[in-house]
Amino acid sequence: MMSCVIPKQTEAMMLNKLAMPLALDFFLAGCQTPAAPREQIPPNTAPVAVCGSGDIMMQTTLWFGMNKPKGGVVSSSEWQQFVDSDVTPRFKDGLSVYDGKGQWLGEGGKLARENSKALMLIHQPDRASSDSINVLRDIYKKRFEQESVMRVDSLVCVAF
Repeated sequence: MMSCVIPKQTEAMMLNKLAMPLALDFFLAGCQTPAAPREQIPPNTAPVAVCGSGDIMMQTTLWFGMNKPKGGVVSSSEWQQFVDSDVTPRFKDGLSVYDGKGQWLGEGGKLARENSKALMLIHQPDRASSDSINVLRDIYKKRFEQESVMRVDSLVCVAF
């Protein structure tokens, strides 16, 4: 039977080779930077996306309630005047309008059901477009005494 004798000096060197990396791992574990808190990306932030075809653009859909708080509804002619006078000058390249029926919880906690209009805009993902959209929301809320106009933004790939 053969026995192997490891000199004390070699044994110490092997222990150092194992202990040093473990000690470094232990001490460096506390040196990690804390993760930055996640913030919501505003809609006018420049996108980072890849399109298989077409160009990166922003699709914004605005949802307009048609009931007036003091009674009555936004008429077809009032809606068309809003589109012609306020929306079209800001978005001359085109838009789409869809009729809808929706419900939402009002400020007073009361469930409201009403007819609505969805206005879909395809535009450049830039601050100027975003600001123009917010102006439209403010005009509509003020003119027709609305609590809100919902805005939904999505990055899309568009080809014509």
